[in-house]
Amino acid sequence: MRETFFTDGSDIYVKVRHAGDAILELLSGGQWTIAPVIQQLSAQIEFDSPGGLARRWYPLGRGGHVVLDPLVCFGRPVVVGRGVATANVYDLFRAEYERVEAVRAWWDLTDSEVEAAVKFERQLAA
Repeated sequence: MRETFFTDGSDIYVKVRHAGDAILELLSGGQWTIAPVIQQLSAQIEFDSPGGLARRWYPLGRGGHVVLDPLVCFGRPVVVGRGVATANVYDLFRAEYERVEAVRAWWDLTDSEVEAAVKFERQLAA
């Protein structure tokens, strides 16, 4: 049996590989968790090294161009490194008849940044 320990910043988990993958939350009386959900969240959250607190959340993954950072745009979802709110990108996308090139030119974004912002906002609306 092989065990891997990891954290989501506040709780400690152990991944047990015996008959498939299972995750057990430690310090909670041994509650079993939904392994894929915990693994996905731990990959999306960037933690502050000194205190171990969550610093940034990348809801589409670290390469997904969308981040929530309390120090940027009051924590609203923005395009990574641009500070442009995804809601603003999406509103312009809809106003421009869903033309990525028009939004890209207006905000000076790449196609993938526009598409990520639109994808994120559509997921919120669903």
